[in-house]
Amino acid sequence: MGIPWEMRNSLTNTRGLSLIAASPDEQRVLASKNSIQEAVKEGFKNASIAGAAAAVPTLIGCRVSPWAKANLNHTAQALIISAAAIAAFFVTADKTILGRARENSMGKNDKTA
Repeated sequence: MGIPWEMRNSLTNTRGLSLIAASPDEQRVLASKNSIQEAVKEGFKNASIAGAAAAVPTLIGCRVSPWAKANLNHTAQALIISAAAIAAFFVTADKTILGRARENSMGKNDKTA
């Protein structure tokens, strides 16, 4: 029982053709997704650099300074390092997204002129 192979093959061949028209905003949506992906990549890269840059003086300071040794436990050290990394991520991602949006809007305005 089931679907005869001739009918099944004819149905599968017609499924490859798309009769749905592309959205006029498809290019804009694609540019938006690409800018978000680029922002995440740049943000992650700068967050890892900032985390490493904040970790070295924090850990050395907690080993050398008597005040830091007495008052900054492991949780405080982790919070200091992660705050620097998180701030770097969000600042970089925000700058990247705003820069891409500016480029996209400038490109749109240049095309209409």
